[in-house]
Amino acid sequence: QAVGSPVTVGAAGPAAGLAELPTVHTEAGRCLSALRVLGHTGHGGATDELGFVGVLLGDRADLGGYVRATLGPVLDYDAERGTDLVGTLDAYFAEGASLTRTKTALHVHVNTVVQRLERVGRLLGQDWNSPARTLEIQLALRLNGLTSAGRAEIRPPGTR
Repeated sequence: QAVGSPVTVGAAGPAAGLAELPTVHTEAGRCLSALRVLGHTGHGGATDELGFVGVLLGDRADLGGYVRATLGPVLDYDAERGTDLVGTLDAYFAEGASLTRTKTALHVHVNTVVQRLERVGRLLGQDWNSPARTLEIQLALRLNGLTSAGRAEIRPPGTR
């Protein structure tokens, strides 16, 4: 209110010391630009709050964190119950979101695909298949698939 117009704030960090300040400052500037381009003028945020855009912009991209933030409930559900909802999502998107082609690819009845995708909706939210969310989910599925196990979660460098 004091400046008379919306204030947009891009954040980054933390910096471990003075030597990292230029890098963090640059990342914050990229975040600020992204917020403006994405229509978030008057808001604040950091690259880790920008979804896939933050992954692409950040110098210290936490791919595992992105996968976890995007697919966490589905990954947890699969791990706890021995199911493969992640595989169903992979097949669904690979088959162009066609239930018929997905059921053929998975060798299951179409009702099984519908039930699995309804479960995904309960886990990720009913907007999981909106255009913006499907882009986020498909990117997370691809990143998750980069691991040697194919279904294991990506871990940030230096973690086990």
